[in-house]
Amino acid sequence: MKLGIMQPYFLPYIGYYQLIGAVDTFIIYDNIKYTKKGWINRNRFLRNNTDAVFSLSLRKASDSSYVVQRELAEDFGRGALLNQFEGAYRNAPYFRETWPLLERIVDYQENNLFLYIKHSITETCAHLGIATDIRVSSEIDIDHGLKAQDKVIALCRSLGADQYINAIGGVELYDKGEFQSHGIELKFIKTKPFEYNQFGASFVPWLSIVDVLMFNQRDAVSACITSNYELD
Repeated sequence: MKLGIMQPYFLPYIGYYQLIGAVDTFIIYDNIKYTKKGWINRNRFLRNNTDAVFSLSLRKASDSSYVVQRELAEDFGRGALLNQFEGAYRNAPYFRETWPLLERIVDYQENNLFLYIKHSITETCAHLGIATDIRVSSEIDIDHGLKAQDKVIALCRSLGADQYINAIGGVELYDKGEFQSHGIELKFIKTKPFEYNQFGASFVPWLSIVDVLMFNQRDAVSACITSNYELD
């Protein structure tokens, strides 16, 4: 069984969905600390032919809070976020096809940050035909006091995974020999460039999946997710 694990990210880039599609079971961490400078509740989209940031505003909380303990701000404007997307992409070729997905995601009436993001991930996967089983880390029976590589190995062993696939950014964090000693093959997924027309301007890479869906037919995006990467 192939396993992948990642933090929750709101409407992340296409590589996140390639990892989900490459495994049999995908675990989303809910019991990790929220980091202000990370990308959990924000990402980049195209506005006026350059990249801009969209985000989910959050209630104030302790810096040591877990993601699952964070809440959307009381004044978080779902309509305002949708207006940002509409203003940026209303003239994109696949706006009408993508817009109902964005409405289901942004209008979701849940204020818990983790549950809100998890819903966005499952909705996007359904839209793209990704049938991977998605699990939540805290619901898996392991010692959740473990850290980093030890926690990943514990999750693999608990679910009976014999292959663990990680994003390429984790090459320096994990030891293939240590995984092998537990009967687990460690591989890394690397997204290949995927360039497309963005209103005829210079291409801005690695934006949110929203951008990819606005400018590409859904079948083309699904094909990219299943094949446009390397495994090492």
